Amino acid sequence: MAESKKYYIATAIAYASGKPHIGNIYEIVLADALARHMRQRGYSVYFQTGTDEHGIKIQARADDAGLSPQAFVDEISTQVRSLYDLMGASYDKFVRTTDPGHKKKVSAIFKKLYDQGDIYKGEYEGMYCEACETFYSESQLVDGKCPDCGADVEYAKEEAYFLRLGKYQAWLEEYIEAHPNFITPVSRKNEMINSFLKPGLEDLCVSRTSFSWGVPVDFDEGHVVYVWIDALSNYITFIGYEPEGASEPAFNEIWPCDVHIIGKDILRFHTIIWPIILKALDIEMPKAIFGHPWLLVGEGKMSKSKGNVIYPDDVVAEYGLDALRYYLLREMPFGSDGTYTDELITERINTELANVYGNLVSRTLAMLEQYFGGVIPEPSETTGEDTELIAALSEAPGIVAAKMDEFKTADALSAIFTVLRRSNKYIDETMPWILAKSDESKGRLATVLYNLADSIRILSSLLSAFMPVSTEKALSALGTHATDWDSLAPGKLESGMKISPAGRLFERIGPSKENKEQPKAASEELISIEDFAKAKIVIGKILTARQHPNAENLLVFTVDIGEASPRQVVSGIAKFYEPESLVGNIVCVAANLKPAKFRGEKSEGMFLMADGEGKPEFLTIRDDSVPVGTIIK
Repeated sequence: MAESKKYYIATAIAYASGKPHIGNIYEIVLADALARHMRQRGYSVYFQTGTDEHGIKIQARADDAGLSPQAFVDEISTQVRSLYDLMGASYDKFVRTTDPGHKKKVSAIFKKLYDQGDIYKGEYEGMYCEACETFYSESQLVDGKCPDCGADVEYAKEEAYFLRLGKYQAWLEEYIEAHPNFITPVSRKNEMINSFLKPGLEDLCVSRTSFSWGVPVDFDEGHVVYVWIDALSNYITFIGYEPEGASEPAFNEIWPCDVHIIGKDILRFHTIIWPIILKALDIEMPKAIFGHPWLLVGEGKMSKSKGNVIYPDDVVAEYGLDALRYYLLREMPFGSDGTYTDELITERINTELANVYGNLVSRTLAMLEQYFGGVIPEPSETTGEDTELIAALSEAPGIVAAKMDEFKTADALSAIFTVLRRSNKYIDETMPWILAKSDESKGRLATVLYNLADSIRILSSLLSAFMPVSTEKALSALGTHATDWDSLAPGKLESGMKISPAGRLFERIGPSKENKEQPKAASEELISIEDFAKAKIVIGKILTARQHPNAENLLVFTVDIGEASPRQVVSGIAKFYEPESLVGNIVCVAANLKPAKFRGEKSEGMFLMADGEGKPEFLTIRDDSVPVGTIIK
């Protein structure tokens, strides 16, 4: 086990104005996957999240609901925490900014900054966005609207306190340049520099007098501390920071934060305002601030006004927790927005979770039961067939760790599934059902099935940070649990353990309920012999196979079907087969389909395939005694 080191992960705290949708929930799932992964690597993880509960919007929502602001945020905070728990979030602390201890420290922070001249009293006059609770100058507006959310703004003028941002501008620019990993991805860093720092920082309004639901400025009645000092301070107040004296030992043990995981829409406040507050308080900077992208529905951001909001509890009820967690972490690119649709999550479940991971587990457990009475066998000698799989399993933890250190969860999952596919290919290469026919190959069969069971142990352990429910089922079936990092090397699965059923980890999703309830008429299901005769199905031989240059799930083949020139066929089976393994195969080809283009590659036919336990299997003949081009009747 690596020496235990601390690792502090903080998400933004959710604004307690309503129920989170799946776009909001992505952040907590991302942070949880990172927290679980770092714990597995031996880090002492502190994972903090919570709710931001003050401000004019909340006061207005509470009035509309006929509740006091405190009763309103109590209800919403409970709802947020319930959804985080539903998503399996393993946070160590759930904070609330209405906590009396936090409020006391916020007042003291405000007073400290005022006493040392970093906050001063003035008057604000400008355009105010109620949705963002932010003032903007005319020059900052975009088409006369809020530059952040696009909402209408209105003129406002009031007495206020201001934080001197300009005083620290030169320092912040130098700090960001000297610490290239402080803001990630680099596109976000460039945006902060070019859009906010280079045009010059204006001093920030940090108090309000137009509402009362907030932390009072205790030395000036009528003013409340504005959201940014109140909300941002949660990252230090709840771990023991004391503005008026020595901080608690926990603060010095936990701070600085290793990563703030923050939505790109509030990145400006965390990369400009928050560092300046910390600098003014003489507190060390966080190590990294990751501005994650948005999850869109179709091509638009989720919003109640658009009527396209999807809630996580509904998706979990439909598809399961691990399926949603996997989709969010696999589908979201590192630096650009992701998309949610029912069709896309169904495709991920069918083609990856069921066909690749679930299929490997079910096939391996079934063969262990059939050939070794449900006991993990003792392996014998390793041969050349095993070395590629063992090498891939050995390299996987390092690859995953490197990707997670860069917060690239999609790449980490892609690396794991590459090895899962390699494990499925190993079954096809070694053909355990053939080995089982001879007593002489019993030792070889034991090695093959041991390697497959060990691959499930290693890869399920790696996946456990992302999909804790299904991986625990798979590991429990092998009589083990998710292992620590030092136990992820191949060959450490204990032989002689009795396995148990895992059940189906993921069910393939077929036609929608609507389609099931409304079957096609019999006249649409039955065809005549004349209709069937229209299809020209011929014997073909695969001459070449390659990965499609522009689509990861497509392979491009040239196939000899007895004509003067080979046909090109494009097929969506890249997730199940390595291209080179298919060269020379005798296959059945539908040869008179209308040509089509798939991502720029022409396809002039289609393979006939069957769904073999979730994996597409070629319809073929035993040998090449039937010439290519022979028509199947």
